[in-house]
Amino acid sequence: MLGAIRSRAGGPHSLLNTILKCKSGLEPAAAAWAIGGRRNASELTVREALNSAIEEEMSADSKVFIIGEEVGEYQGAYKITKGLLQKFGPDRVLDTPITEAGFTGIGVGSAFYGLKPIVEFMTFNFAMQAIDHIINSAAKTHYMSGGKIEVPIVFRGPNGAAAGVAAQHSQCFAAWYGQCPGLKVLAPYNAEDARGLLKAAIRDPDPVVFLENELMYGESFTVSDEVLDPSFTLPIGKAKIERQGTDLTITAFSKMVGTCLKAAEELAKEGINAEVINLRSIRPLDRETINASVRKTSRLLTVEEGWPQHGVGAEICASVVERSFEYLDAPVERICGADVPMPYAANLERLAVPQLEDIVRAAKRVCYRATEQRAAA
Repeated sequence: MLGAIRSRAGGPHSLLNTILKCKSGLEPAAAAWAIGGRRNASELTVREALNSAIEEEMSADSKVFIIGEEVGEYQGAYKITKGLLQKFGPDRVLDTPITEAGFTGIGVGSAFYGLKPIVEFMTFNFAMQAIDHIINSAAKTHYMSGGKIEVPIVFRGPNGAAAGVAAQHSQCFAAWYGQCPGLKVLAPYNAEDARGLLKAAIRDPDPVVFLENELMYGESFTVSDEVLDPSFTLPIGKAKIERQGTDLTITAFSKMVGTCLKAAEELAKEGINAEVINLRSIRPLDRETINASVRKTSRLLTVEEGWPQHGVGAEICASVVERSFEYLDAPVERICGADVPMPYAANLERLAVPQLEDIVRAAKRVCYRATEQRAAA
């Protein structure tokens, strides 16, 4: 087995050769390749958005390479890296054994050397095997070197609850990594987010944790010509108001943004005009946009799939209490995942993850509509 791995990897010096080739700016020979699967210029799935972002950044900068399990010959566990091996060759699309600590350390070390690695985790649950490299090496080296060493690396892969994968494959790591100085943490919702934020992350001089959602990969979104431009990026640390409102501020990230937008439509039928903020960036957190919205609506509801204690929503609530307490007309509310390991049974799994009706019910509480309804009944 080990001999086969060595044979496929090209020997013990192949990684060093890859680093030296990328460092010197030499492109390896690669087969002709074109991104496949786009239906038309204005519609893009999240999968296509991520794939095109990586392809364009690898084409624009020979220092960018991707490393991880099944990123090459298998085209990626979720086909995010489809076509990249054919275009850029095995020197820049590196398949690895199942050893997160090993290939993450290789990625961090190559970033120290001046390359721009993209480290793919099949799921961020597996990144726990490599968390020492992410936190103690990638996040802290710029500070500990007095600013002399930059670490331009992206750690990306699916995060949070999927479907039927139980406790060890369903955790949301936004709050985990969001607490660590030295990291930037991004969580895209739609195709525009995925494409613009990933391109910005690859170009950024600091380590970026890029939290995708497996259930969103196949979702299709309409995008503008601007989003399809190779120069398009989104600013790190800036949230987006997805829906304007006056009665209530709802914050969310990743898949929960879509659920909140649906909840806002339901609330509108009952006369509650909710403003929905897509956080996009967990660290740095756009406190200005959040607090400006709360000062307009006077109410706050945070939504996330992660556990409640020390969560992203808790940090948002603290920020609003510190900066905008006098504007609040009601206590802040949080909707989170249940404070239990994720169950495997489908009926229990649904109870453990925030649902549309949970958001609607909490929004009514914040707006004191639930009390009015009980009184009327």
